[in-house]
Amino acid sequence: MAQKITINPITRLEGHGKIDIFLDDKGNVQDAFMQITELRGFERFCIGRPAEEMPRIVPNICGVCPTPHNIASTKALDYIYGVAPTPAAKLIRQLQYNANFIEDHYIHFFFLAAPDFVVGPDANPAERNILGVISKVGLDIGKKVIEVRKKTREIIKLVASKPAHPEGGLPGGVSRGIKQEERKGIMETANMCVDFARFALQLFKDVVLKNKAYLDLILSDAYNLKTYYMGLVDENKKVNFYEGRLRVIDPNGKEVAFFHPNDYIDYIGEWVEPWTYIRLTHLRKLGWNGLIEGDNTSLYRVGPLGRFNVSEGMATPLAQEEYEEMVNTLGKPAHHTLAYHWARLIEALQAAEDLQRISVDPLLTSNDLRNMNFQFTGKGIGCVEACRGTLIHHYETDDHGLITKVNLIVATQNNAASMALSVKKAAQNFIKGGEVKEGLLNMAEMAFRAYDPCLGCATHTLPGKMPLIINIYDNKHNVVKTLSR
Repeated sequence: MAQKITINPITRLEGHGKIDIFLDDKGNVQDAFMQITELRGFERFCIGRPAEEMPRIVPNICGVCPTPHNIASTKALDYIYGVAPTPAAKLIRQLQYNANFIEDHYIHFFFLAAPDFVVGPDANPAERNILGVISKVGLDIGKKVIEVRKKTREIIKLVASKPAHPEGGLPGGVSRGIKQEERKGIMETANMCVDFARFALQLFKDVVLKNKAYLDLILSDAYNLKTYYMGLVDENKKVNFYEGRLRVIDPNGKEVAFFHPNDYIDYIGEWVEPWTYIRLTHLRKLGWNGLIEGDNTSLYRVGPLGRFNVSEGMATPLAQEEYEEMVNTLGKPAHHTLAYHWARLIEALQAAEDLQRISVDPLLTSNDLRNMNFQFTGKGIGCVEACRGTLIHHYETDDHGLITKVNLIVATQNNAASMALSVKKAAQNFIKGGEVKEGLLNMAEMAFRAYDPCLGCATHTLPGKMPLIINIYDNKHNVVKTLSR
């Protein structure tokens, strides 16, 4: 008889989805699907809008990662108007972007991921949350997390009017400069962020890496997925969040593509499956080979682990030291899905160090905020590395500057197929003989949680109240257990 168990909260991610797990006649996992049940809409209702409105519209896609959409959209406008931003404007955009990376990475690690490690993957669900984390690490650390996020969001507000839905993007520049009297506060925040980033990394090493059970979990086959990887790198092939060329490596670490984001259509294919509202992506030149891993896959992964694998190092000295330790521990390419968390903390350190660099740059307070030597082209592609991975905004306009085409390829979309495959692999490793425990289900969820998925970015629904549901089926496709919000 089917049994329904309600768990609240069921998971820790942004958005709505469900997982269907199919068992064979021995009670082992035969198949599993991570389904996104939201309906996408932004690409359609942006049609007909003036192009210059896009950086103000797209941050409303999601309250979790609005700055990447704001900056990617602004960079697309640079191309539409045929103009490069002034050096000062570019620096201010990078100031905003690094601040976003810091606060976003920490909300995921401490609020969404840490409960699985600090509290425990099979701990009581009532304790497996941010409050449980604070009870383990101390109230002072909890306050520090909040303070770091508060101060970095104040920088975003300074540049772009509000952190939740920034509005600072203009073709060729920014709408507001930094005053000299504001520099001191930015410097203090940058220094605080570097100190906290080093602390967070040490906490990860002490709590996770020095715990044999956790390290074995990271290195286990359950969380190992061999795919291609993609990410932006600079001219030295170091990690760059704001700009660069897209580098792709195969599951063995060999470079197979190195291209300008403007050429993304030649390399990134989009694929539709009937069981999800996310368009899945793959390497176009390999074709769609389905949800498989290994040498024959055409799937690639993006985000912190993707950037770690495609790069030849970090762009700042302290982050580079941490990168080298991760390489020495896991090797390269690292296919360990849970290693996303480690790479995420290293990136927060690079962002903090870069924030320090920008805070003392004399150019930061320049009044040369906009290049208006427009040469209208009617087409623009903006690409950045969002916290969750490669983000592409592609716009085309008519002769009046009204949007005629919008294509958004968001980080979670790039990872969606791999997330589904990761959930299946974890479920197969943890659910045996029909034994289904809440802790084991959470360990299956940990497979997609590592990606920090932002389903609101990738899809949209009305009225937006669909629950995340996990259905477990027997070999005759009868529901034997349902978990829902």
